[in-house]
Amino acid sequence: MNDPEPGYAIRADDVGVKYSLRFNRKSSVQRTLNQILTRQRAEEFWALRHITIELSHGESLAVIGPNGAGKSTLLQVLAGIIKPTEGSVDMRGQVSGLLTLGVGFDQDLTGIDNILLGGAFLGLDAATMRQLMPEIVEFADLGDFIDAPLKTYSSGMRARLGFAIATSVEPDILLLDEVLATGDAEFREKSKQRVLELVAGAKAVVLVTHDMAWVTEYCNRALLLERGRVVLEGEPEEVVALHRKRTRKGRSKRGNALSRADRARAARAAAR
Repeated sequence: MNDPEPGYAIRADDVGVKYSLRFNRKSSVQRTLNQILTRQRAEEFWALRHITIELSHGESLAVIGPNGAGKSTLLQVLAGIIKPTEGSVDMRGQVSGLLTLGVGFDQDLTGIDNILLGGAFLGLDAATMRQLMPEIVEFADLGDFIDAPLKTYSSGMRARLGFAIATSVEPDILLLDEVLATGDAEFREKSKQRVLELVAGAKAVVLVTHDMAWVTEYCNRALLLERGRVVLEGEPEEVVALHRKRTRKGRSKRGNALSRADRARAARAAAR
């Protein structure tokens, strides 16, 4: 494989992803016609807005944040699955990603056949994948299930196979979405070591995870997203500390709101 270009591995400049919510309700068609006739703007939702990051080869970036923050959307933009509404993305080097478990897999094919299929999605021919096959099979460690149809696999087994395929080609840029949270403890540790090897080999890694210990122990940098915006980017310890603080604050607010609602319901019941 050719060495990646010098300089940055990933550059995202003022990236935004906008969705229209016009078709998300029962009255969506009628609402849309009314908007067209009255020249109203359709409801819009920015899944990401003003995202600017730059990652060098040899760096690992953890993307953290609450559910719905836009973490997976960001990875899909970097992978080229989603085209940004605004801004630009430049990826230098071969990109490999495991963004959703089982994407590209055929449920009726065996693990071996899905390895060849996965290679095709990575742009590799069957001959190359057959050369990589022993290493992939060994890393996935699925035993006799490697010759069984994928529909007999558990989610953890699919994660093992997908991770083994995605990392077998030693990509210049690796994109991972929560895959290290799946599977048993032994495989999670083996997966972490594989990611560390890629980083040590001057590869760039972007990882979405809820495992804060992994963020602080193994990542060079971290990015906190909330509602599609960057709250903080920097040292993992600092970013994780802020995320935990804001999470606790949010839980406290929700708890207080529920308490007020409970008191109001009790008062109404007593007045009857």
